[in-house]
Amino acid sequence: MGKLQSIGLPDLLRRGLLSWLSAACLEYLLLSPALKSLADTHGLAQMSFVRVLAVTAAVFLLLTTASFRLSTAKAERWGLLTAFSVLAALSLVSNFSAPFCTACLLVVSLLALYAVRGWNGTAEERSIEQGHPFWLWLTAALGLAFFLFVSVWTVYRVWTFSVPAYDFGIFVQMFHSMKTTGLPMTTVERDGLLSHFHVHMSPIYYLILPFYCLVPRPETLQVLQAAVMASAVIPLWKLGRHHGLSGLQRTLLCALLVLYPAFAGGAAYDLHENCFLTPLLLWLLYGLDSRNTSLTAVAALLTLCIKEDAAVYVAVIALFVILRAALRYRKENRRELATGLVLLGVSLVWFGAVTGFLATVGDGVMTSRYRNFMFNGSDSLVTVIQAVILSPMKAIFECVDQEKLIFIGMTLCPLLFLPFLTRRQERYVLLIPYLLVNLMSDYQYQHDLFYQYAFGSTALLIYLTTVNLADLKVRRVRTVAMTAAVVMAFLCFGLTAYPKATAYPERYVTWQDTYEDYREAMAKVPKDASVTAGTHYVAPLAQREVIYSLRHTTLENLLSTQYVVMKTNNTVDFRNFHSEGKEDGCDVLIAILKEQGYELIHGEGTTLQIYYRP
Repeated sequence: MGKLQSIGLPDLLRRGLLSWLSAACLEYLLLSPALKSLADTHGLAQMSFVRVLAVTAAVFLLLTTASFRLSTAKAERWGLLTAFSVLAALSLVSNFSAPFCTACLLVVSLLALYAVRGWNGTAEERSIEQGHPFWLWLTAALGLAFFLFVSVWTVYRVWTFSVPAYDFGIFVQMFHSMKTTGLPMTTVERDGLLSHFHVHMSPIYYLILPFYCLVPRPETLQVLQAAVMASAVIPLWKLGRHHGLSGLQRTLLCALLVLYPAFAGGAAYDLHENCFLTPLLLWLLYGLDSRNTSLTAVAALLTLCIKEDAAVYVAVIALFVILRAALRYRKENRRELATGLVLLGVSLVWFGAVTGFLATVGDGVMTSRYRNFMFNGSDSLVTVIQAVILSPMKAIFECVDQEKLIFIGMTLCPLLFLPFLTRRQERYVLLIPYLLVNLMSDYQYQHDLFYQYAFGSTALLIYLTTVNLADLKVRRVRTVAMTAAVVMAFLCFGLTAYPKATAYPERYVTWQDTYEDYREAMAKVPKDASVTAGTHYVAPLAQREVIYSLRHTTLENLLSTQYVVMKTNNTVDFRNFHSEGKEDGCDVLIAILKEQGYELIHGEGTTLQIYYRP
């Protein structure tokens, strides 16, 4: 009985992982050579999930039984390295590529470090350093500069008619509806009147509705997003202070965030609810680290209100807290353990309730973004979990797909790969959203710097950078490492976000007179009139009850509106009107409009044309 009681959570985790990898290795060996390709799901379809679970359980029991007689901890660590190395070698034989090989070597290196040195289970208390007020004011200036940068960039996107109907036009109409009726209704999103919350559950938008009501313009939404993003420096500064970083180091940390390409780049596709993820997740982590129950509860609830998949981030953070408390279990860790369990339970219940609501009332969860893991005709997220359990190498293979390499470089190089450099095994749990959301999916936008899908993983990667840096004993080494990271981030920022951002003001200056003419022409469309508009003209006209996107609407809906506003040289808008013998869908649509009694009231011979049917 005494020996049984000596088995701790680290032992269970190590044996469980070794047992699983051994089972996955055996299952992969059983496949015929033709099915060992990781580029498709044919091999997954031939694997047995029951057999993998059975072998995992058998190996786990064998290891646990052996541990009663022998001290097996070190042997199990080396066994873990051996099992993964064999599985990686077998996979590389049939699926060799330089990125895949590099990823396997990275995991092997981490497991080798673990095999030699084990994990670090000591809990360190760090002194909180106040620092000189200069660093605080300098950080505030960085936050303000970032706010102005993102505001100018995104407002000029509106002024240059660069914002598309999907998604900014949807949100402009939605906020107009929220202001006038209190409900998030839109006709743009699914080509008919419905609540946006039937597509994505995002009540967090009500948090910024009062500010929009003060200045109800499309530009206001862009400025509000910039403010939300810039506010992330506040919890990050407090996190750095809590973990013992000096004033200079905290300023460098906040500079790293505002220069991080995936953070600034996330604003490139206009307002999205995901922008709340970075500040709120940092507040949640700060609340947990400082053991502030009220702050933790508020941050967690607000995070769950961002979107249905935001529950994944809360659940991952909860799992991290549970492991952190359990691996170093002492009496004072009970409260932390209980907090983690409550967070995990609430996030799972919320996720189940919201996804159930979307499946029955709304459009359902967008599982098709993980079709590279779907097999046997399934379209369930459960299949993705099964696929990873059956073949962990499939997950690694998909994460380093050729088109994802730039994203990986621009998200990890500015951080000097610091999120991986730790001997505290529970911290690796926080990498799950980065892998799951950004790298495992074959949906191209989820690993694009200029879309909104990296806001959540950015918060967790920056947090891991913070705590791993704080573990460095020598202060000078911390400062040098953070300075190098800021320099790298600055270079990456200069290659990505900066040139993209400055293009819009330059475009506006060049074509200012044309854009002013467009605005004057659109001002003639009455605010209570129904409109069908080209994708880049939806947002300027979306503050009304009925508006459709020309690119996505049906002919029936189009002909039900009083006005049609089109950009004649945007051929993609007219793809539904291409016909045999007439490749120019614009000419086909114009002929239909004239036949239906529409009259051209603006734009004879120009790219902006407005048609009206009395």
